[in-house]
Amino acid sequence: MGIADQIQAELNDVLRTPWDVRSGRVVPDTENIALRGGGVRFDAVILYADMAGSSSLVKRLSDTAAAHVYKCFLHGCCRVIRERGGEVTAFDGDRVMAAFLGDGKELRAAMCGLQINWVVREVITPSLKRQHGLPPDFSVGHAVGIDASPILVAKTGIRNYNDLVWVGRAANVAAKLSGLREAASTAWITGQVFDRLTNDTKYGGEPRRLMWEQQSWMFEGDSLRLHRSNWTWKP
Repeated sequence: MGIADQIQAELNDVLRTPWDVRSGRVVPDTENIALRGGGVRFDAVILYADMAGSSSLVKRLSDTAAAHVYKCFLHGCCRVIRERGGEVTAFDGDRVMAAFLGDGKELRAAMCGLQINWVVREVITPSLKRQHGLPPDFSVGHAVGIDASPILVAKTGIRNYNDLVWVGRAANVAAKLSGLREAASTAWITGQVFDRLTNDTKYGGEPRRLMWEQQSWMFEGDSLRLHRSNWTWKP
């Protein structure tokens, strides 16, 4: 059998295998989802944190200095995500994906977004400047996107070479929001997330004022209510 015939036969098998989807309470991994028809469905908040300007960064800095920027950004994001009860689910170059499940998932994810803002500005950028003698105007740019929706997680690939695919609006929207580069805003949440926040995560400062500015955004022909913020929250 040639490779083309083999691919066709394997895809026929994929399409004919019935789904065996179960409800989940924890973030799954590749070990506990079957490759043949397995899936887990749950309500989740998905967060993407994406570093900005990585292409120009590689041009401006040495490879080792640029690698330090990547490592510091992803390390800081992962630490904050875990501290807020999220699970890191994937890396894609200079961005990280996380899932929040259970009670208060919207609140914890939104806090995570503001805390990543703080870590990037107050810890990562100054540390890199000191280590590599970078100019005063150097800063690590980034954005965090957060959305909530039902999610189906399934395994994709072939035996011994596979990963999980996250199917649902939140995964797509959060990824898109993390790519926005507007004004000084670095944390973006959808209306579904904002509406579940407490006043402590909506308002800050003295006197108290709203930390999230409302916006509208078109996604696949639908108008979504967004809230953006450039506030920080010390972990």
